[in-house]
Amino acid sequence: MEQGLKTHVGDGTATVTISNMDKRNAMTVQMWRELPPLLDRLAADRAVRSLVLTGDGGTFCAGADIGSLRDASGASQGLAVAAEEALAAFPRPTLAAIRGYCVGGGAQLAAACDLRFAEEGALFGVTPAKLGVAYPASATRRLVRLVGPSAAKYLLFSGELIDCVRALRTGLVDEVLAEGALDKRVAEFTAVLASRSLLTQTAAKELADGTWDVPPAEAEERGAYWAAQARESGDILEGAAAFLERRAPRFTWPAG
Repeated sequence: MEQGLKTHVGDGTATVTISNMDKRNAMTVQMWRELPPLLDRLAADRAVRSLVLTGDGGTFCAGADIGSLRDASGASQGLAVAAEEALAAFPRPTLAAIRGYCVGGGAQLAAACDLRFAEEGALFGVTPAKLGVAYPASATRRLVRLVGPSAAKYLLFSGELIDCVRALRTGLVDEVLAEGALDKRVAEFTAVLASRSLLTQTAAKELADGTWDVPPAEAEERGAYWAAQARESGDILEGAAAFLERRAPRFTWPAG
């Protein structure tokens, strides 16, 4: 079967589908390499208001293609980190839509998304301990922020798979959907995102992700910058007017 990253843009949402069904959508070296420039192209498309990452068929991503890892002489971990960081830096909201296995590099990509919606029956695992791999610092830090130190250590130390119930409890997953309901819920949620202020979303993403490791004064400076952007954009006035007139707002940021 054909393997690669498939892309579809419609209704303001870019959907990137990991496709390598013969190997449960494992990421090859080429797929890791292709993801950052693909994300750059989608970020430059003003029609894209959100991005959904998913897997072909009934599996999200079972990790890295082990054969490709061996052939790449260890270089693929750097490519995986670059792909993860590019996904985390995508300037609009990102959502992982997860079925089946979300393991290893798949969990790494899912954690780099802003949100994760999963179908019942999905299984999650962070498995470097099964391969003797030192998990990258950026991915470890992101996992700890997402689920907390204890849950992160459990996943990293053991490499054990956990189900949706535990993933939801730890914060690894944001919503769990019944079988057959995932696509509908993702479509509904991305439609909600498209109706909201992109300025608010962009500011919230930067401040939520980018102010952990900076001095408080720098964080306050970025907050003040975004407050000024909101005032200058006219979106605040539009939001208030729409509320009072009981209509949907027509936000215009960024102009042009």
